[in-house]
Amino acid sequence: MSDHAQHYFVPKPSHWMIVGSFALFFMAGGAAMWFNGTEVGRYGVLVGFALLVYMMFRWFGDVVRESESGKYGKWEDVSFRWGMSWFIFSEVMFFAAFFGALFYVRVISVPDLGSLLSREVLWPHFNGQWPTAGPGIKDAFTPMAAWGIPALNTLLLLSSGVTITIAHYGMIEGNRAKLKLWLFLTIVLGVTFLGFQAFEYSHAYSEFHLSLSSGVYGSTFFMLTGFHGFHVTVGVIMLTTMLFRSFAGHFKPEHHFAFEAVAWYWHFVDVVWLLLFIFVYWI
Repeated sequence: MSDHAQHYFVPKPSHWMIVGSFALFFMAGGAAMWFNGTEVGRYGVLVGFALLVYMMFRWFGDVVRESESGKYGKWEDVSFRWGMSWFIFSEVMFFAAFFGALFYVRVISVPDLGSLLSREVLWPHFNGQWPTAGPGIKDAFTPMAAWGIPALNTLLLLSSGVTITIAHYGMIEGNRAKLKLWLFLTIVLGVTFLGFQAFEYSHAYSEFHLSLSSGVYGSTFFMLTGFHGFHVTVGVIMLTTMLFRSFAGHFKPEHHFAFEAVAWYWHFVDVVWLLLFIFVYWI
């Protein structure tokens, strides 16, 4: 057994976590000032965001260089897999909280507020039917339908799950042309999804009078679909990074966990959208 197989690679002390801490400090402090009417706060948010992007670019670059120089072996691969698994689990819990809130509102809170006792005592004109803005909110809105852009976006994301899998098989086969083509198509599908979601949001605001302030329906709709859109955006950025690395000659059939981790993340995004389509748009 080689010496590398027996020992875990320990990188040199890094200063990037300090840069990241300053970035978060500027973002949090700037946001607090901005939300309280201090205009200089927005510049603090921008500075913090720029620092965060710079830190991630440089830190991930260090990891890529260590990987491509052959410093990572079996044990590092196991650590990366566990790290990505726990990260995705944290994302599962993140969305579980929002789906739990949606369940509570639809199954418990709204029917209870629309019960006979509540109508007699608190909200005489509230019927407790979903979708609703909630009792005491007069603003009218039109709920989003499942068939149309949401169904089309479902088809796009399901198709992207197929294309990323084909790209992965291309990686395993050592067929780099296949890898690049199907990875590029996955990115195109993800960007198209985001374009349709942006159009849907614009239509919801202008035609359906639906916004975050449209009571409980508007807040749950935009929080769930908006955070999912953010995750799709992050996924597209990661996929694009994998495409650039593929063109740079990175990855081997037996050593490509960075690509595999992004594929895991993208399949997670697909599954979350299926749940959104069913419980937010359809049912």
